Amino acid sequence: MPDFIYKNKVYYNPVEFALDRIGGAWKIPILWRLRNATFRYGELRKDIPHITDKMLTTQLRELENDGLISRKVYAVVPPKVEYTITEKGQRVMPVVEALRNLGLEMMAETAGEP
Repeated sequence: MPDFIYKNKVYYNPVEFALDRIGGAWKIPILWRLRNATFRYGELRKDIPHITDKMLTTQLRELENDGLISRKVYAVVPPKVEYTITEKGQRVMPVVEALRNLGLEMMAETAGEP
């Protein structure tokens, strides 16, 4: 397979490219929460333990730039912003669910090991 260049980065295979879009500690938890509901920023912040404001903002921007989520801003005071998964983001969810199920199985298999 030929190299693929996107945003000045070279990808050597499609799995690497896909993982760069959804990988990391926070993108999958964000997508998982948005799969069935629209969330405001503060709701996501409260629902995802241990994520910092800076990291949440960065991850939301990256997911939006990649077309996996949409951001809607309401012109009210105080500002109201809502995040929703897109159709493209929904296409990722079967993979996320498969990874989640595999993780749960592996955790159950290793429960009690040192």
